[in-house]
Amino acid sequence: MTPYEHKVNYYETDKMGITHHSNYVRWMEEARIDFLDKLGWSFIKLEHEGISSPVMSIECAYKKPTTFPDVVAISVSIEKLSAVKLVFGYEFRVGEEVVFTGKSSHCFLDEKGAPVILEKRYPKFYDDLKRISEAQ
Repeated sequence: MTPYEHKVNYYETDKMGITHHSNYVRWMEEARIDFLDKLGWSFIKLEHEGISSPVMSIECAYKKPTTFPDVVAISVSIEKLSAVKLVFGYEFRVGEEVVFTGKSSHCFLDEKGAPVILEKRYPKFYDDLKRISEAQ
C-alpha cells in the first residue's frame, strides 16, 4: 500500500521549531485509519460490524526531528496477527531518511466490550488482515 502522508503543521511544533513528540502517536492513528480504509475496513465499517480494537500499547523510537513544513510519509505494516491481537508497525520518512519507527498493539472487543477471537467472530476481517500480512 502507498504510504500515508502528513504535512507537519506549524502548531504541531514546539518553541524550538521541532515537532512535539506527542504528535507522532496521533500520526500513527491517522496512518492506521488510512491503512484500514485502503484495506476496505474503515472505522465506520468496523463499528457497524460491532468491532472495536482499542490500543493496548505503543512503542516509539524517535530517530531524527521533523519540523514545519516537512512532509512525513508513513508506511504501515502488520507486524503480528493472531486470533486475539494485532500489532501494527510504522516507519516515518522525510524524503529517504527514516525519522521515526513505532508499533501499536491492539485487541478486539465485541459490542459489549468483551474480548473476541477475531478469526471466529469476524472471519472476513481476519482473512483480509492475514492476506495483507502475508503479502508484506
